Amino acid sequence: MRRKVKNRLKRMLKQGKLAIGTELTIAHPDIAEAIGRLGYDWVMIDTEHAPLDPGMVQNLLQAMSASKSVPIARVTWNNMVLIKRLLDIGMYGIIVPWVNTGEEATMAVRSMRYPPLGVRGYGPRRAAMGDPDYVRTANRELFLGVQIETQRAVDNIDEILSVEGVDAALIGPADLSLSMGILGQFDDGRFVGALEKVIESCRAHGVTPGMLGTDDVGKRARQGFRMFCRRNDISHIREGAEQSLAESRQAVASNR
Repeated sequence: MRRKVKNRLKRMLKQGKLAIGTELTIAHPDIAEAIGRLGYDWVMIDTEHAPLDPGMVQNLLQAMSASKSVPIARVTWNNMVLIKRLLDIGMYGIIVPWVNTGEEATMAVRSMRYPPLGVRGYGPRRAAMGDPDYVRTANRELFLGVQIETQRAVDNIDEILSVEGVDAALIGPADLSLSMGILGQFDDGRFVGALEKVIESCRAHGVTPGMLGTDDVGKRARQGFRMFCRRNDISHIREGAEQSLAESRQAVASNR
C-alpha cells in the first residue's frame, strides 16, 4: 500500500501537546520492537553516543515498522551527508547536537530539505517506498530538533530559533550544565535562568521547547517544556533488572 508520510510527532507539537519519548542505543531489533510496542510518542535512535551505523539503524527501523512511535535519529554531527543517510533509510526526523549559532541552525535545516529549499541529494531508498510524492512530503513533514547544550547556544538562542524549519529546541542538561561549570547542578540559578531564556525564546518563535535525558517530566512540563526523552534502553533494562533482583532478595530473606 502506498501512502504519504505523515509525521504524527509534528502534529502533536504544533497542537501544544506533550510528547514523551525514549532512546535506543542497543543495535538489536528485539529491543527496538519491544520498546516500539510500549506506546511512547517518539523514539530517538542515538548515533551520537551509541555505536550505531546506518545499517544497524535501518534494522531498528524495520523492527519498529508496526510501532506508532515516531522514529527520530540523533546524528553524530551537523553534517549534510550524515543527515541524508539517515533520512534516506526512512527516519521521520533528525536531532542535531551542538547547535550554537543561527548559521549552524540554517545548515541543519538545509541539510534536511530538498532543493530549492535545501541541499539534500536525491536517493531516498527505503524512505520513499510508500510515498510516490516523497520529495514534497519530506520537505513538509520531516522533524528537526536542535540541541541547546552550551552557554553559547543559550546566548544565541533567538538567532537560532529565528531560522525557519527548526521545530524544537532540545536542552541537553548534562552538557549545558557542564559548559556552565556546574555539571549536574540543575537547581542552580544560572541553569534555571538558562532554561527560562530558552523557553521564552521558543514561545516567541513558535518552536517547541524540549529536554533530553530527564526523569522529572512533571517538573519540566510545569516549566513549559513540551517534548521529553526519558532514559534509554540500557537504563530501562538496568532498572527492571535491579528491581527484580531486589524483590527476589527480599522474598528470599523473608522466608528464612
